[in-house]
Amino acid sequence: MTFLTLVRHGETDWNRARRIQGSTDIPLNDTGREQARAAGIALADVLDRSTPTVIVSSDLSRANETARIIAGILDLSEPRTYPALQERGYGDAEGLTDTEFFDRWGPWATAEVPGAEPWPEVTTRALRGIEEAVADARALVAPDEPHVIAVAHGALIRTVISHATSGEYPEPGHKLANGSAHTFRVEDDWLSLLTSSALPV
Repeated sequence: MTFLTLVRHGETDWNRARRIQGSTDIPLNDTGREQARAAGIALADVLDRSTPTVIVSSDLSRANETARIIAGILDLSEPRTYPALQERGYGDAEGLTDTEFFDRWGPWATAEVPGAEPWPEVTTRALRGIEEAVADARALVAPDEPHVIAVAHGALIRTVISHATSGEYPEPGHKLANGSAHTFRVEDDWLSLLTSSALPV
């Protein structure tokens, strides 16, 4: 059994301006770096240090820099990157504000955006990336079972939470904060959500 914590990257200038990033590679801003440090400190308080910990990330710079900051706080090796953990590609919507998005395509949940990656494909890709990262981490620390920290992106984490809870969470309109952490139990091919800010208080 492996524990997996998905962490959303820190803030970027596009996050602050409410612009849709998707696969566009936007770096962290200073607030995002502080959020990454806060996430690392929070993880240090809850991790079982007797369990080997491996950190990985999406290959987009905002996720990788967040992971490197967390790795420094937790004294972990440099994170390996996995392209399958990238954010959903939003096609023609990338670079637009949320208001511009709504004006063009209507409500987020029902919008059909030209060139956007279909949600089922995002889920399949995310699960493949998690499977690859967990398998690599298990091989790295065998015969022990690792705790894997994977720094990724809001929409990708949402779809993993939805998959693990059969669509019950996150509730519509629930935002996953930059730097937020969401922990799962990984058993064979099964994901169980343990803790998340996406659950109701």
